[in-house]
Amino acid sequence: MIVYTVEDLSVRIDGKTVVENVSFTVEASQCVALVGASGSGKSQSCLAPFGLSPGIPGGSARLGDTELIGAGRAILQRQRGRDVGFVFQHPLTALTPHLTIGTQLSEAWQQAGAEAPSREAMIVALERVGLDEPESRLDQFPHRLSGGQRQRALIAMAIAHNPKLLIADEPVSALDASLRNDIMALLDALRREDGLALLLVSHDLATIDRHADQIVMLRDGRVEESGPAALHLAAPTSEYGRELVAATPRLTDPPPTLPETGAPLFVAGDIHVSFPRPGWRKGRVQAVSGASLTVHEGEALALVGGSGSGKSTLARAIARLGPVDTGVVRWRGDPLPQRKRMSPLHRRLIQPVFQDPSASLDPQWRVSDIIAEPLRHLRPDLAERGRAGLIKQVLQEVDLPAEFADRFPRELSGGQAQRVAIARALVSEPEMLLLDEATSALDVLVAGRVLDLLEKLQHERDLALLFITHDLAVARRLCHRIAVMEAGEIIEEGPAQQVIAAPTHPVTQKLVVASRA
Repeated sequence: MIVYTVEDLSVRIDGKTVVENVSFTVEASQCVALVGASGSGKSQSCLAPFGLSPGIPGGSARLGDTELIGAGRAILQRQRGRDVGFVFQHPLTALTPHLTIGTQLSEAWQQAGAEAPSREAMIVALERVGLDEPESRLDQFPHRLSGGQRQRALIAMAIAHNPKLLIADEPVSALDASLRNDIMALLDALRREDGLALLLVSHDLATIDRHADQIVMLRDGRVEESGPAALHLAAPTSEYGRELVAATPRLTDPPPTLPETGAPLFVAGDIHVSFPRPGWRKGRVQAVSGASLTVHEGEALALVGGSGSGKSTLARAIARLGPVDTGVVRWRGDPLPQRKRMSPLHRRLIQPVFQDPSASLDPQWRVSDIIAEPLRHLRPDLAERGRAGLIKQVLQEVDLPAEFADRFPRELSGGQAQRVAIARALVSEPEMLLLDEATSALDVLVAGRVLDLLEKLQHERDLALLFITHDLAVARRLCHRIAVMEAGEIIEEGPAQQVIAAPTHPVTQKLVVASRA
């Protein structure tokens, strides 16, 4: 039975057509995936017909017998409250921060016209989506939950009114491999048990390959190809489809050719990091416990683990960007000073590149000012002319035209913004880059190009990389070795190919299975 039909859908924003002639159907128990690069029109195709975007839709979008295009606000609100559920990419921003999970779940019930649910009914709803300790979660605020827990709570709210259609816009892209696999398994179970129709937006082709029945590939708002997901991902019919598939890292890809490594560059020994417990509670939370790492010249080391495993905390402690309780970091054999005592020379050695390029760039500065900022602090000896020359040089290295120096961050795409962030890290001529989930916020094509860039820079500059990621396929493509973290401890470490082919720790085994599943 067809639940949702879209025919010749168009969407216009500020007079510009961003979606044109898009058609597809979603049947009960079926998953249809919209895929494509950033800006391809995926989210607009999903949200505009329901009045959830600034776009003006045209064409036809029918939910059952109800035409949504041209429908009034009251009809759209009734459809959203009764027959459709929405799950968004970032659950922390999708949830109201000052309301408990129980309050928000109750509101979701009542929006469909039902009476306020009993506490027992809400506990059952949270149990159904696999949320641990459901009774206590009802009284917690969103910030107290992990990313996976928040996403499960959001799914519980989306299906509280038993919708016919669930629209999931990048529901797992911000989660680690194990959580991603768990959430998609949950959505599959809901389809089987309730006959739920699922419209999935994603740039993760590996996830789509495992879970989607039909696929619609969008490029610049138009359909490039569509049909059975397994068929089109195995043998894409368009050049664009082939590019998307080729850019997706997989554990089954041939082993990469990595540069030779040199002598030990830094050695971190017995690192401990703790934080005060939040609120009124006494004591401290141990985030990193006795972790030790070594990175060699020109080597790429991947720090892999689930959300909350301590990856970023350890990396920031090593780079003297965050606190550390005890432990020693040696750089070429000499102790690295504590954070407050770091000289400009020491600061230059390790430069960070963060996950969200838009958030890490000052929106009021031009690209030239953003890239030049480290030079003002780390190379005060350079004159303005010398800075301009280095800015031009690093823009060229990250494959951006020189004229980009005059642009503001709002004028950049996600991939361009991340290249600017990498250029800013390179301009002070570091010996190691700290990359904290530097590609996880990017679509598959853009992420692939950024990985190509990092690979090129590693060869040309003989850079060492400390690469934080939850994606084993990405780690395998770029890194010599992998260190796996769990609960603040390094539980397994070794050559990338060996760790992936023959993991010894149960946590690593679960990560590998989740990445292959």
